[in-house]
Amino acid sequence: MKAQKKIIVKNTEIAIFEKNEEDYISLTDMAKNFGGGSIIENWLRNKDTIEFLGIWEQLYNENFNSLEFEGIKNQAGYNRFTLSSKKWIEKTNAIGIIAKTGRYGGTFAQKDIAFEFGSWLSAEFKLYLIKEFQRLKNEEGKAKSLEWNLQRTLSKINYRIHTDAVKERLIPSKLTQQQINFVYANEADMLNVALFGVTAKEWRHKNPESNGNIRDYSTLEQLVVLSNMESINALLIHSGLKQKDRLIQLHSVAKTQMRSLLNNPQMNKLK
Repeated sequence: MKAQKKIIVKNTEIAIFEKNEEDYISLTDMAKNFGGGSIIENWLRNKDTIEFLGIWEQLYNENFNSLEFEGIKNQAGYNRFTLSSKKWIEKTNAIGIIAKTGRYGGTFAQKDIAFEFGSWLSAEFKLYLIKEFQRLKNEEGKAKSLEWNLQRTLSKINYRIHTDAVKERLIPSKLTQQQINFVYANEADMLNVALFGVTAKEWRHKNPESNGNIRDYSTLEQLVVLSNMESINALLIHSGLKQKDRLIQLHSVAKTQMRSLLNNPQMNKLK
């Protein structure tokens, strides 16, 4: 679960957090603009709300308790009917709404459900909510693109260091251009095997519909490791190590660094 983010809608600060790559918006914060209190419970009592929540859960939650849902839906609309977010979650095993406790607690809902709640509160409020949420996502997208492009640039710089090492140490003085290109490609493929487990040709064979090459489809973590591997391989080439020995060392480096990056929360902030 990632740290909370904030947006301002009609002078109201609204918290958002990400879980399982889904954004959850605070209904509790949204309700503050309309008096707070029992507004969320009043919304949950509505029969149309129950039907909407049930349809959403059936679409996205394979563990949704449809039997309990039918019982709740049949009771919805009666004066005696009450429903809290906690009760809804416990009875139906719902995932679209989350009741958090603690300092940053409250009732949160997946963005589709939060927009529906916003519409129930006020059409104007919903439009401002969607506008601010989209602005936040655009800013996140720009930041991610910037980090991605920066890493691609660093990778290209290290690639130049790598190819210079290949040129200086591995290419004899008299070779045809075709033979020189083969040496470069051979070294690049050695890195591909060390990191991805396949050569560029093998990847293209497995992905005939894809445009570009294996590195164009790399994750941010893989690009970071690849950039590091190119620098390390350049040093290993200058030290005179044979390719098979370099492959073993680089594969070990790739595993260690990928494990470290995948467990690094700072990398998640860049995504």
